[in-house]
Amino acid sequence: MPTVDVLDLNKRKVGSAELPPEVFGCKPHATLVHEAVVMQRACERQGTASTLRRGEVRGSGKKPWKQKHTGRARAGSVRSPVWRHGGSVFGPKPRSYAFNMPKKKYRTALQSALSSKVTDGQLFVVSSLSLEQPKTKVLAKALQLFAAGAQVLVIAGEGQDGLLQAARNLSKVQVVTPDRLNVYDIVRAGTIVIPERALARVKEVWA
Repeated sequence: MPTVDVLDLNKRKVGSAELPPEVFGCKPHATLVHEAVVMQRACERQGTASTLRRGEVRGSGKKPWKQKHTGRARAGSVRSPVWRHGGSVFGPKPRSYAFNMPKKKYRTALQSALSSKVTDGQLFVVSSLSLEQPKTKVLAKALQLFAAGAQVLVIAGEGQDGLLQAARNLSKVQVVTPDRLNVYDIVRAGTIVIPERALARVKEVWA
């Protein structure tokens, strides 16, 4: 069972906590993590790219000139793809790139991603993230000790409106609840900060 230090916002040790092994102590599955990230990124694609086919561009359907005896190459339409302003061949059309991944595989991928962060020393458990005042400056100063310039993922429980408000203007800080935790955010984050009281909820959702 992985054990980590519990820190305060000044990064001083105030205790220790045992992480749920079924979530934070799993074997690495790089293939599943990659598949989960590809799925999430594909689901985020807009898929709005569109081109005009030869039946959709402007132009007459009349044959430009007769087939033979002109000395020119034969042509059947001014909307031909080989002509300037002609239609596109196999160009993109609006579509959805989304695809699904079995829930058990995604859960395993998320557990693997969290376990890797623990192994690499990039996951910190803090005693509390409650702010006296929901100010961006206060939160930025506290998180600077845990990650100097890196992307920070804060896993906070419900009722953290002050924390959400303070992190709103920090481009490298993302706050998510255990229910909305996902593989891509975990992989992208250089540091993960989680309050001690949120560990139980993470175990409940993802164990």
